Amino acid sequence: MKPIIKNVYGMEIFDSRGNPTLKVFCELENGIIGSACIPSGASTGKYEALELRDNDKKRFLGKGVLKAIKNIEEKIAPKIKGMDASSQREIDYLLIQIDGTENKTNLGANAILGVSLACARASSNFYNLPLYKYLGGLNSYILPIPLLNIINGGIHADNPLDIQEFMIIPHGFENFKEAIRAASEVFHNLKSILKENKLSVSVGDEGGFSPQIEKTEDAIKFIIKAIEKAGYKPSEEISIGLDCAASEFYDEEKEIYKIEGKELKSDELVSFYEELVKNYPIVLIEDGMAEEDWNGWKILTQKLGNKIIIVGDDVFVTNKKRIEKGIKEKCANAVLIKLNQIGTLTETQEAIHLSHRNNYKTVVSHRSGETEDTFIADFAVAMGTGMIKTGSVSRSERTAKYNRLLEIEREIKNAVYPGKEIFKV
Repeated sequence: MKPIIKNVYGMEIFDSRGNPTLKVFCELENGIIGSACIPSGASTGKYEALELRDNDKKRFLGKGVLKAIKNIEEKIAPKIKGMDASSQREIDYLLIQIDGTENKTNLGANAILGVSLACARASSNFYNLPLYKYLGGLNSYILPIPLLNIINGGIHADNPLDIQEFMIIPHGFENFKEAIRAASEVFHNLKSILKENKLSVSVGDEGGFSPQIEKTEDAIKFIIKAIEKAGYKPSEEISIGLDCAASEFYDEEKEIYKIEGKELKSDELVSFYEELVKNYPIVLIEDGMAEEDWNGWKILTQKLGNKIIIVGDDVFVTNKKRIEKGIKEKCANAVLIKLNQIGTLTETQEAIHLSHRNNYKTVVSHRSGETEDTFIADFAVAMGTGMIKTGSVSRSERTAKYNRLLEIEREIKNAVYPGKEIFKV
């Protein structure tokens, strides 16, 4: 007996920002159903696959997804009814073919991805396997190191910080359970330190605090104090990562970066990062340069690529062609992986395999507009990426992923937590 698709359909639900998004269902002939909820990004790369919205200002300020649902039910469902839901590559390439565009502008990447992931979930339910085991088989034993965004800046928060995310990376621990506990303790200690300094402890889109801090170094110093107050050693047990989202403060016409009241050329911005890495326990920088500043990416990689992990997000957008260019140009040494940037499970897996074959590390990531769906937690374990980025330890759409990883770690005998291997500090 095979998991034969009887129907696929969708509905509007809410994401963590209160905007509509898609939940897609795949119903099999034996009555088993798998579903998937699709997140939405705020800081998006210009080369991402298209998230289809209705643009009907009378509904949800134009952000409705009824067009995407219609595409699922009228254009996709008739084509995949009767197919084996576990034939993932066949289904995904058929969806790409039906759409017929480079960036999935006809059907919408949200519609396509919803169907792709719902089929995977339905199949894992059919075979009565946890999703990570269904997707990864015997290779599913590596728990990811969490990169937790505990101070929000940039377009994720209403404060003057130009850098979008200040993350803690609990790498000096034996297992995921201890690592996430330590991260939680740092988070709560940071809250008390911010309160002592009469700074806001309201949280931004990804669950981190968004205090009215102006300078990058001040945010870093607060985090170091919190690590120490929690009883941990900066650098040895818990280090810092930055998601700069540099495209957001890049002036494309002038080819300069506007940060902290200064106008910096690419090499000057790299010097700014070099000083930060030299003075603080920073082990990872994401999107340090703008998505089209390939020369800047080269300089950054040349200067810091042998010292820290340099992650490309907007520059790569989980797209094989752009990752191939980055490998050829020697830009970055790691790739951020977002399922909804490319639009199918198969293409995402291919992007990860391409990265790993070329010794680029990978980080599975959430989006700022998230849902309670925990697909990426299972996916990170299945693909053995070793790192996951899914926000702070507050807001339930973020903690849902961590709670799922705690469950997975409990299920896997002799699970590996690769913190000391990936971050050799």
